[in-house]
Amino acid sequence: MSQRSSITFLAGLTLLLGACTSSSGASTAASTAASAAMSTAASAAPSAAASADAGSDASVLAAESDLGTILTDADGLTIYYFANDTEGVSNCADECLANWPAVEASDAPTAGDGVTAELGTFTRDDGTTQLTVNGFPAYYFAADAAAGDTNGQGVNDVWWVFGADGEPIEG
Repeated sequence: MSQRSSITFLAGLTLLLGACTSSSGASTAASTAASAAMSTAASAAPSAAASADAGSDASVLAAESDLGTILTDADGLTIYYFANDTEGVSNCADECLANWPAVEASDAPTAGDGVTAELGTFTRDDGTTQLTVNGFPAYYFAADAAAGDTNGQGVNDVWWVFGADGEPIEG
């Protein structure tokens, strides 16, 4: 990606992220820019949404990162916590969910070596089964392009990676 493309992508991503801090109230301009940015992100790299479908076996692994030991799926994609959720309740829907896809789990989740978090599932309003970590819904970030990416860390001070113990790593 050229420097100019990167700057354009980052500007669009900034607008997108601003639209994801609540489930309502995003402006039409921000929504349009966000859609364009996500379209660019989706065409530039494998999407977390596609991995959500592929990773339905719900294997959760511990991986080393610059943030410490974090949780990932079997493909190495980072799993995130949303501070606006409550235990067993997702407050991420519509455009938010398009940018922060739920980690779906069609089977009982399994923990890899080093994972001490309590893993479970709950049924979303749309009928899908979502992974929980210590009771909280788990998500991907659509702008994470590859295994080990943590581009969603700290977004709007409400999105955090999960540590191996299931606690969000803030900061």
